[in-house]
Amino acid sequence: MHRPVALILIATLLSACANNGLRELRSNGTGPDEFLVEPKAPLQTPDDLTALPTPTPGQGNLTDNDPLSDAVVALGGRPSDPNAGVPGTDGAIVTAASRFGVTPEIRSELAAEDAEFRRRQARFTQIRLFPQDRYNEAYRSQALDPDETAELWRQAGARTPSFPPQF
Repeated sequence: MHRPVALILIATLLSACANNGLRELRSNGTGPDEFLVEPKAPLQTPDDLTALPTPTPGQGNLTDNDPLSDAVVALGGRPSDPNAGVPGTDGAIVTAASRFGVTPEIRSELAAEDAEFRRRQARFTQIRLFPQDRYNEAYRSQALDPDETAELWRQAGARTPSFPPQF
């Protein structure tokens, strides 16, 4: 009788040792994955069917989305060239934002620091009996409590119109 219980216990403990990474995302249903569906631009009939361009297999076409340009437009930018320099109309805001200095390699530095933080956080998180999303657990100490933060701003005299009113 002890042998089956011991085998079940060993199997359970070993299955809990799987390292699925910090962010475990998976679908619980059997339906289609809505994130795989990509909307396309509507098809258009050209004015002259004899003057169609030569097909370019593997290259983009008019109905393909351009997520980078879409994001630039959504954030109020111009999609002409996302790597272009800062236009003169935005010079004042760039000057104000960089008044305390600019670290040119900030992205790579932050990526390295975050990778080290996640490595340290993942040290003892691999043994779990039930699958769970460990992202929020790892970054819990860095998260802000919205109620507490709003109260601190209110006490400092700042207006918080987007936060629910205080009763």
